[in-house]
Amino acid sequence: MTRVPIALIALACAFALVNIAANAAPLAGSRPNIILVMTDDQGYGPIGAHGHPWIKTPNMDRLHSESTRFDRFLVSPTCSPTRAALMSGRHPMKNGITHTILERERMALSTTTIAQVLGKAGYTTGIFGKWHLGDEEPYQPHHRGFDEAFIHGAGGIGQAYDCSCADAPGNTYFKPTIRHNGSFVKTEGYCTDVFFAAGMGWMKRAKETGKPFFAYIVTNAPHGPYIAPPANEKKFTDLGFSKTTAGFYGMIENIDENLGKLLRNLKAWGLEENTVLIFMSDNGMTGGGSGQQGEDLADGYRFYNAGMKGLKGSADEGGVRVPFFVRWPGRIAAGEVDRIAAHIDVFPTLAALAGAALPPNQVDGRNLLPLIENPGVDWADRYFFTHVARWKTGSEPNDHQWENFAVRNQKFRLVGDALFDMEADPGQATNVAAQNPDEVHAMRAAYDAFWKETRPLMVNETAPMSPTRPFHVLYEQQKASGGIPVWQVPEL
Repeated sequence: MTRVPIALIALACAFALVNIAANAAPLAGSRPNIILVMTDDQGYGPIGAHGHPWIKTPNMDRLHSESTRFDRFLVSPTCSPTRAALMSGRHPMKNGITHTILERERMALSTTTIAQVLGKAGYTTGIFGKWHLGDEEPYQPHHRGFDEAFIHGAGGIGQAYDCSCADAPGNTYFKPTIRHNGSFVKTEGYCTDVFFAAGMGWMKRAKETGKPFFAYIVTNAPHGPYIAPPANEKKFTDLGFSKTTAGFYGMIENIDENLGKLLRNLKAWGLEENTVLIFMSDNGMTGGGSGQQGEDLADGYRFYNAGMKGLKGSADEGGVRVPFFVRWPGRIAAGEVDRIAAHIDVFPTLAALAGAALPPNQVDGRNLLPLIENPGVDWADRYFFTHVARWKTGSEPNDHQWENFAVRNQKFRLVGDALFDMEADPGQATNVAAQNPDEVHAMRAAYDAFWKETRPLMVNETAPMSPTRPFHVLYEQQKASGGIPVWQVPEL
């Protein structure tokens, strides 16, 4: 038997103690770089590690295996509300968000954003992709704390509505026109590739400044229309999927490829050891491209939503549950947190990482760092409130209080008059309201108090429709005065 010198044993023990001490160092105030990647309409199901039967997502699966992951992370049922919660740390309706269009997607100008808070703490901040919190100039991200803003307009590339919510005219997923720090540029390539390239190029430059950065990479994919790069789409049409569904899943696999590039570059640039990477989606999975309708559902197999009831736009679990992976090699251990958490928690968590002060009387969420450091920590239960909203413009919100709402705590989800035990019945098959009248009463009372607090903050309800589409007006003005320059893809 070979004997190991005592000195080597002592040295190994010393290294182990150093590593344990490093891993035990508090996360609060550690001031890492922060990258938040959020996909659009992907939801929880379409990830290989979540049991999806045919989609291949090796990089999302890697994040799953290398991250602290929150198994029951909850957001809003649609796009703008979740984005407002991330930016503010409070329920989206308290920011005036009650729709995704019709002037009701505009985040109240009184809201202090996470970009502003991090900026005051010495961070440089950038957004790349989908903003969807107001296309009128005062609402734009370059006026809301972002040093670098590289975005499309409206809720999707090419969208246009009879209000202020509209993207650049005639925009497309390939070679999209992007608003870069207030001016339009023409890009080359597929939209998701462009957003990741812009974000990574900015990070590479930010590294040289010595300041920590916050990069918010917000893809419009896989939101409809379901247009993927040809190679990604072909994989699924070859398997017999319709063009629509092939586009949806191809878009997700393209996002996964870009996540792989991001992970490789973080390592190559020496950023991995001081960068927190968060991956999530903005609401439940869309039904439009996922095989819910048409020939892709005919065999009963091609629709997968991880056994949940509800899709995007629903107050059920499937409408609001998303992945939430938090990765920091050497500092955050891989594992699972089973406590419920939500979009309103992201703001205070990022602020705590940065050692930044919270704005007074704004943040409803909790700092999740104690759970990330110790998933078994004593953690008080709480209620999360969901309302689909989207009532007709001009109607009184109080008339819709008891429609399309839900209340969630660790064990139960109340949806209207139905109560579900989410621990015993995660698919919401059995209404247990009759067996738990006290729980129903407590949840409804808490929701009523929340509503009464929130209703005065719905500041967009009587806003007049804009007579113009700001992105269209600004685009035409720039085109007439100096043209639309071509954006140069950064060297990575």
